[in-house]
Amino acid sequence: MQLVNQKTHKPRLRQRPFKEVAFDWGIKILFSLIILGIIYPLWFIIIASFSTPADIMSGNSFLWPKVITFAGYKELFSAELIWRGYLNTIIYTVVGTFVQLAVNLPAGYAVSRSELVGKKWIFLFFTIPMFIGGGLIPSYLNIRNLGLLNNPLALILPGAVSTYNILVIRTFFKTSIPESLWEASIMDGCSLFRYFIQIALPLSKAIIAVIGLWAAVGIWNSWFDAMIYLDNENLHPLQLVLRRVLLSNEYLGQSGANNLISHTELFNRAQMMKYAAMIVSTLPIMCSYPFLQKYFNQGVMIGSVKE
Repeated sequence: MQLVNQKTHKPRLRQRPFKEVAFDWGIKILFSLIILGIIYPLWFIIIASFSTPADIMSGNSFLWPKVITFAGYKELFSAELIWRGYLNTIIYTVVGTFVQLAVNLPAGYAVSRSELVGKKWIFLFFTIPMFIGGGLIPSYLNIRNLGLLNNPLALILPGAVSTYNILVIRTFFKTSIPESLWEASIMDGCSLFRYFIQIALPLSKAIIAVIGLWAAVGIWNSWFDAMIYLDNENLHPLQLVLRRVLLSNEYLGQSGANNLISHTELFNRAQMMKYAAMIVSTLPIMCSYPFLQKYFNQGVMIGSVKE
């Protein structure tokens, strides 16, 4: 018997038209340039904080510091107010985040319940300030009348209620926690408050992490309210202290007056301190984002759900 060798024919891959290939490569190149345009300024600030002003101005530290120096960080952290501002910011961030969670979570849960009496009017009361604000002068007069000037509570209490966060929390409770849990809880004699504490909150870790992240980032980066309401330098947060470093040479001027440092030396120190201040102010938040990014993305999706 004669064996016949049969060739196995592999299916040919369809050749893509030149226009599709060119379009894909164009998209890849475009987005690569966009990513490079975002990453390089951040990288330049990092290498500039470890470089000398002469290397920065001459372009020698384009991709890597020519001479690594820690003089900018040394000058920055030699100021006592920097450490005090760091401590104040940590306290304001921790306390402010806890207050916002304690206020917004119950409010969002309450307006998500169908049995809430007057829910539409209460929700309207929350929504109006989201679009209409009194402005700086009425806010300042309100803070003054409450006796909160030069009080750390002026940075915590006014921002305790966030309408947007309440909307996101409301959407989460309505879409992510089944109503059958509430019906089963009623049959077991569970009250509304006990259901919120023992059942709803343990199932809401994602939204708690999202709102906590948003609140912490907002408080950490804030400086304007402190500039308006706090005259005591010992109460200033880190961002306001660093703003003074970036906009003036106060610390350097005092050092130069006492030690007869030349104007060029003061300018060089100021330049190094500016880049070091940028790194110091953003490093804690940048380090926390990789660990909380999944919750951040989930929070954006929760806020996009429509009823």
